[in-house]
Amino acid sequence: MKILVTGGAGFIGSAVVRYIIEHTEDYVVNVDKLTYAGNLESLASVRQSSRYTFERVDICDAKEIARVFTEHRPNRVMHLAAESHVDRSIDGPTAFIQTNIVGTYTLLEAARTYLQDAEKSVRENFIFHHASTDEVYGDLPHPDETYDYKNFLFTEKTAYAPSSPYSASKASSDHLVRAWRRTYGLPTLVTNCSNNYGPYHFPEKLIPLMILNALELKPLPVYGRGDQIRDWLFVEDHARALYTVVSHGKVGETYNIGGHNEKKNLDVVEAICSLLDTLRPRTDGHSYKNLIAYVKDRPGHDRRYAIDAQKIAHELGWQPKETFETGLKKTVEWYLENLEWCRRVQDGSYQRERLGSF
Repeated sequence: MKILVTGGAGFIGSAVVRYIIEHTEDYVVNVDKLTYAGNLESLASVRQSSRYTFERVDICDAKEIARVFTEHRPNRVMHLAAESHVDRSIDGPTAFIQTNIVGTYTLLEAARTYLQDAEKSVRENFIFHHASTDEVYGDLPHPDETYDYKNFLFTEKTAYAPSSPYSASKASSDHLVRAWRRTYGLPTLVTNCSNNYGPYHFPEKLIPLMILNALELKPLPVYGRGDQIRDWLFVEDHARALYTVVSHGKVGETYNIGGHNEKKNLDVVEAICSLLDTLRPRTDGHSYKNLIAYVKDRPGHDRRYAIDAQKIAHELGWQPKETFETGLKKTVEWYLENLEWCRRVQDGSYQRERLGSF
């Protein structure tokens, strides 16, 4: 296959590109605008491959996107380009509306036009895969609210109820993709994933932020009481799942992808501290846990996410390989070994300050 990957220099996108080049014989065309969170250093291991091509293009640029389709003739699209940080969407929703909604529309129209003139072999094998988030579903019952909360999980049929500008923009893009399938017959797939973590994660997100702040003995900000629950998915497991879907998924279907790892935010932060206590002990003999600082909660903060990933397991045979414990250890070790990467990717526009508190 020749796969056009949008957002291939981002956190999840780069993991997908690395997986395809390192584990398959397919070709990748990486389309990325290179915003603050996109970094080509994340692709150093594959960028010399003859099966890899990079195009620095904004997905909202219809003319350039049309050129990419015409020039490279892909038979798969994996659309991962997105503004993705909830706190940033609270401070400035405009970029999220533009990239996540207008950008997705632009890609859909480019794909539709491309297929009208494409050769039969391309038309018969083309798939547009849209990668989305579990945040479009809103939140679930919390242990504080009901004793049987574990019986409530997000499924592919859960109604949408987004809470933040970010999740609302992703919900909109999901609806656009499904509408282009129903109205125009575009062969599409949608995936909705839980919280990703792992190597090459930009330091605005919870796990890398905590690691880097701890190493500098800075406060570890925990929103509210830290009792918000997330389902954690190791990014390399997710990359493998996405490739499985685009290779073997049924057109028109949605697949939820989760890690089977529900954890309270406070428990995640404490687990990071415990690992650092072992791997990089403080010189003063104290635990990193005494850096934890409770701060004002995020506006509209969803209390619990949890994915039911039975469909992708039963229909496509995918299961996560990493437990949260093994994945988190690999993640912390990677950051300890790649602190220079972390310093370079923070270009001065972000200094790990609090966002989204308005």
